[in-house]
Amino acid sequence: MTIEAPETKVVDTYRIACDGGEGALGHPRVWLSLSHETGWVECPYCDCKYVHRDFEGKV
Repeated sequence: MTIEAPETKVVDTYRIACDGGEGALGHPRVWLSLSHETGWVECPYCDCKYVHRDFEGKV
């Protein structure tokens, strides 16, 4: 049995909201701040990885 890799989304801001993106099947909305040093953050609920556009390809 294999587990699919979490989704990675490229964003333009350093503060984003994540709600799982599946309506009623998602999770509570959380606000996440991307690190200015690493350029990414992972959602603690769905493990989606958000990468700032300036760090795309470097993470």
